[in-house]
Amino acid sequence: MTTADKGGAPNKPALVLLTLILVAAVANLNLAVANVALPDIGKDLDASQTGLNLVAVGFSLGLASSVLYLGALGDRYGRKMMLVVGTTVAIPAALLAGFAPNIEVLFVARFIGGLAAGMAFPTTLALITALWAGKSKTRAIALWSGIGGGISALGPAISGALLEHFDWGSVFFITLPLALVALVMAIRFIPSHVNETTNPVDNLGGIFSILMVGGVVLAINFVSMPGYGSTTVAMAAIGLAAGVAFFLQQRRQGRVGNPLYDLKIASRRTFWVAGTAGIIVFGTLMAAMFIGQQYLQNVLEYSTLDAGLAILPAALGMIVAAPRSAKLVESRGSRFTLLCGFAFCLLGFIFMLLLWDENAAYWQVLLGYLPVGIGVGLAGTPSSNSLTGSVPVDRAGMASGTADLQRDLGGALMQSILGSVLTAAYASSFASQIAGNPEASKNVTDSVETQLERSFGSAVTVAEQHPQYAPQIVHAAQTAFLSGSDTAYLVGIGAIALGALVVFFAFPKKDRELELLTEFHAEDTATPVPATD
Repeated sequence: MTTADKGGAPNKPALVLLTLILVAAVANLNLAVANVALPDIGKDLDASQTGLNLVAVGFSLGLASSVLYLGALGDRYGRKMMLVVGTTVAIPAALLAGFAPNIEVLFVARFIGGLAAGMAFPTTLALITALWAGKSKTRAIALWSGIGGGISALGPAISGALLEHFDWGSVFFITLPLALVALVMAIRFIPSHVNETTNPVDNLGGIFSILMVGGVVLAINFVSMPGYGSTTVAMAAIGLAAGVAFFLQQRRQGRVGNPLYDLKIASRRTFWVAGTAGIIVFGTLMAAMFIGQQYLQNVLEYSTLDAGLAILPAALGMIVAAPRSAKLVESRGSRFTLLCGFAFCLLGFIFMLLLWDENAAYWQVLLGYLPVGIGVGLAGTPSSNSLTGSVPVDRAGMASGTADLQRDLGGALMQSILGSVLTAAYASSFASQIAGNPEASKNVTDSVETQLERSFGSAVTVAEQHPQYAPQIVHAAQTAFLSGSDTAYLVGIGAIALGALVVFFAFPKKDRELELLTEFHAEDTATPVPATD
């Protein structure tokens, strides 16, 4: 019997939930702290836009590619152990990122940090699923989701304040004190073993899952980078081949009752639709923060502190909306609540497209960020709750892994896709401006043009080398960035609309949702009838 069996919640529920939220906060902060520092990183390390994209996505990549496998290991060998190990590894990973001498080391450090989060982050939701029940579980997930998302959105504000006084490496140290406190609390308050399985882990499937997610995400990042065509093809081939191998392995393992990712459970509508919705919604938040922070600093010329503070409405929106989403789920069902979340996210991106130009006032910036925060706050609870409610408790790692995968794969995919669109459109716009200016076409060498088209930071470097043309170069770079960001917002609007359609047509309404969840529970807890002679 677990502590949840005695009343729907563990012993010392407030301290346990606080511990799980703090552990998740280490990952949530790490997801966001790099964004506000990207312009400084680009200038200091002379990074291309693709290099900046990889730094921004590196943490999500490490987490998304490993979370299914590590969640299964937690189910088998101990969730508390994974929680403690992951939080511990996060500390040296943050130190390596903060002292990284070049963009390659910084990417590796971010990736390692993501792997550490892959150990700890899925375990937090798995433990909530195992320790709480009924409405208590829904409320616990709402707090975990809303506060976690709010902390993620606070990352840029804290980073911006540090960057006013220290270099970009300081932003990666933000999580160090939080990780130390979370580690001590996890050792002290988290139960050692809760409803874990004794089945062996599908290690081969785990390796395939890492290659699948990693290959696809890297291919998306490299596709817009000149000279990396063969790398893009290779990464895509690895990702697709691993995806096919993963599917075949899980189907084979399903027949013997030991899949890493149970395809039968994954085919349940309350599971796969919720997962798809979460990928788009959480990806929307990360993409908005990724592009928005660069826009505020590069185009509107906000200081790092002002740029970080500008995103606070998104954090406020998530924190306020999350508890209300739990009530909406109980009264109107997950489908209605998810659609409300999508509507707010769509509104935010439309405002970004229409209002975020070179002369935008802060109220226009707020109109972009606030609806996205509300949308994520509304959609996060039903998405995670539907996933965890669709699986048996001994497969909590699969559900929590998918819940975390939707956040981090969503962040990795949306940042990668929109980042690649931004990169390609930025370079195209700058090239068009040079071609349309006879003096520039005559005086700008091929090497300088290549540098101008790499990223906004590279263009600023060129402007500093040629101060007599600095205003024209910076203005051209701002124009190119706006062209790229507008194209990215359009792609984001399309993704959000597609996700809303999937939820509208495929997710069951409230009464049918409850019927399905009851059927799934009965199916998962049924005792097989022994065969007779």
